[in-house]
Amino acid sequence: MAKAESLAKTLTASTQDAQAIEHFKQCLASGQPWFVALLQSVALWGSPTEVYEGRTYRYLVAGEAFDLLLLAQRLLDAVGGLVPHVEAEDLLVRHRLPGGMTKAEVRRLIGTAKYRAYLNYYYGVVVEGVLQDAAEREVRKERHASGWRTLAGIENEVYERIYGAQKSELLGRFRKEKAYRVEGAPGLDERKEFTYWLFCYRLGNSEKERFASDTRKGINELRRLRARGLAPALV
Repeated sequence: MAKAESLAKTLTASTQDAQAIEHFKQCLASGQPWFVALLQSVALWGSPTEVYEGRTYRYLVAGEAFDLLLLAQRLLDAVGGLVPHVEAEDLLVRHRLPGGMTKAEVRRLIGTAKYRAYLNYYYGVVVEGVLQDAAEREVRKERHASGWRTLAGIENEVYERIYGAQKSELLGRFRKEKAYRVEGAPGLDERKEFTYWLFCYRLGNSEKERFASDTRKGINELRRLRARGLAPALV
C-alpha cells in the first residue's frame, strides 16, 4: 500500500510538472511577461526532486528549504530560447529581478507555502554560506594584521568561531544523523543540505543574541554582494 501511494504521488507530481512547463510555454506564446509566467509555473510545480537529462535536481533541501533559482533554471531550460538570454542570465547569474517586481508579488505568484520554504533556503543556505565567507574574511584580516601569512587551518578556525567545533566533526555528525556515507568530500547537493543543517545547528545551540548577531553579519555581507549583483535578490 505504501509503495502504491508513493507511486501515485510521484505520478501526480510529474503531471503537475508537465502542466507547469506547458503553462509557461503558453503564457510566453501569448505575450505575458516572462517572469510572471515563470513564477506562476513555479507555483504549479509539484516534484521536490527530479532526474532530467541525466542530472538530479533537488529543489527542496532537507524537506523544507526551497531552491527557487534552481527550479527557475530548470523551467527556463524547458522553454529553450523563448526568454531572452540576457534577461534569463540576469536572473540566474546576476540574481537581478526584472524591473518593477516586488517581493510581495513574488510571494503572491508562487504561493505562501513555497515562499516560506524559499525563505528557509535563503536564510538557511544562502545567508549561512555568506556568513561563513564573512567570518573567513575576518580571520584572514586578523592574521594579516598580526603578520601571520599562512592560511593553514583557516577553515577550522572559521567553523570553531561560528559553530564551536571543527568542520570535520560537524560534517561527521551531520552524516551520521542523515545516515550518509562517512568519507569523501560532499557534492553540491550535500553541501547545500549540510549548510542548512549548520544553520539549524546554530539556531539550536547559540544564545539568542549571538544567533541574531551572526545572522546580521551574514545579511550585511549579502547586501554588499547584492550591490555588486553577486547574490540572490528575491527577498
